[in-house]
Amino acid sequence: MSDEQEYPPLYLAGIAHFNVCDFYESHEVWEELWTDYQGPSRKFYQGLIQAAVALHHFGNGNIRGARKLYYSTRGYLEPYLPQHMGLDLEKFLQEFKQCFAEVTASEEEFPKIEVEPDLIPEIHLDPPPAAS
Repeated sequence: MSDEQEYPPLYLAGIAHFNVCDFYESHEVWEELWTDYQGPSRKFYQGLIQAAVALHHFGNGNIRGARKLYYSTRGYLEPYLPQHMGLDLEKFLQEFKQCFAEVTASEEEFPKIEVEPDLIPEIHLDPPPAAS
């Protein structure tokens, strides 16, 4: 038996979109997964959806929406710390926090903040997905 793991195909598809900064598509794919799923990872998937939408809003300049979803993302994902479904959540949430630092620090109602591409978190699974 290898270290590779079988993950739901929609989970992996959402990650692929997320890692190329196609956050809208990533949220759509994960929402499809979340809709039919009733198991213990339901809120985890919801947290990933919220993370994708937060980054989508941030990229479009909707800072209020990004800030709101930043906090709900943390709320959904923190119960799954330190690691869930192959995702190092401590690392992911730390990178997410750095990416949103300017957003969460701003007290303006409509700040003009641009997302810093180098700070956008990526998702890499351990164990990696089984090669198909």
